[in-house]
Amino acid sequence: MKSLLHRLIRLDHLIALKATGTPADCANKIGISERSLYDYLKILKEMGAPIKFSRDRRTYFYREEGRFRISFIARYKEEMLEESLA
Repeated sequence: MKSLLHRLIRLDHLIALKATGTPADCANKIGISERSLYDYLKILKEMGAPIKFSRDRRTYFYREEGRFRISFIARYKEEMLEESLA
C-alpha cells in the first residue's frame, strides 16, 4: 500500500512534467479515485502550489517552475544553518 506522501510526490512529479492527463487519467496513474485526486490537489494548493489545468493540453501544470522539497533536518544541522545566516 502506497503512503499519502508517496502519492503526493508522484502527483507533484506528474504535474512538473505536465503529464497528468485528465483528472481520471491522473487518478489512475497514481492509483487513487478521482475524488481523492481533488483532495490531493487541494493539499498541494494549500501548501502553496500554483496548480492550474490546461483544457487544451489536458494536463495539470504549475504556473511557475518549482518543486516540493520534503525532508528531515536534524536539529544540529538546523542550528548550524541558523548560525551561518546570522
